[in-house]
Amino acid sequence: MFSLGSWLPALPGLSWGWALLNALLQGLVGACAVSVLCSLLKVYVYIQCMNNPERQAEKEAIAAQRPLLELLHVLVLTGVLALVGSRVAALVVLEFSLRAVSTILSLGKGAHSSQLYLLCQYSLGCGVSCGLSFLLEGAPHRSWNLVLAAGLSGLLALHARRLARHVCTLYELHSRARYCGVCILLLAAGHGIPRLLRNALALTFTVADLAAVELINRDFLSTGEAVRFWTPLTICYTLLVVYMQEESRQSTGRGLVFRTVMVRMGGLFILLLTVGRWTDILHVFVSLLGELWCLVCSGVLLESCWRQ
Repeated sequence: MFSLGSWLPALPGLSWGWALLNALLQGLVGACAVSVLCSLLKVYVYIQCMNNPERQAEKEAIAAQRPLLELLHVLVLTGVLALVGSRVAALVVLEFSLRAVSTILSLGKGAHSSQLYLLCQYSLGCGVSCGLSFLLEGAPHRSWNLVLAAGLSGLLALHARRLARHVCTLYELHSRARYCGVCILLLAAGHGIPRLLRNALALTFTVADLAAVELINRDFLSTGEAVRFWTPLTICYTLLVVYMQEESRQSTGRGLVFRTVMVRMGGLFILLLTVGRWTDILHVFVSLLGELWCLVCSGVLLESCWRQ
């Protein structure tokens, strides 16, 4: 077996080119994971709206979403995830994990929030990218592994999108006629989609958190440097979680979500001004664009979750 570039001559910019290719492939895998999440949530929310006569307008809005916008979402998110550095991506993953645990505990045992699944889109992409960076670090066939991962994730995202399109177009007819196996399965077990997503996300973020901690710690030469970084980070994230919990009790809606994104990224920006590098500051702005892009693209689903 040969690596992807083993047969090419050693040129000055070649290693940079392979690094860019690997970053794009990692970003594509993360974007496909986000696409699968959105497609399954779209199926679940559409079925819930169809079963409620008062939510017919929401059902029509979900069904009216254009496939080209979904493709554009994946392409833009791929570019954003490829640009974000591993340190900032790791910090985004850790921040969301802390926020998710706090939200789940506040919801109570056995409860779930579809809105939380939508808010984790960008963090999920960063988590997949961090996990791949950690698991494939030093692998002799890294590029080939990423090509395989991108192909498999692309197929999975494509089938999930086809499922969502099938449900939005034919589920209402097929669920009544009872002659489509996919729609019959969703009719019987569609309520289990949130549990499936919860288990998959829990596993993904567990691996991502371990990878994120390792990716951050490898930059420190001593324990003192690590303590000087982790102490303000822990305090900052704890204050952010407390603030967001208070805000969620006082107000809801689109304004709260966008305000929360600005506060989170602002806190991360101030933190990295003191303990980060100049490239980290640039990556924070890229992350802000990624978060806002994901929220804008899932605006219809977010509205439906708020009303629910």
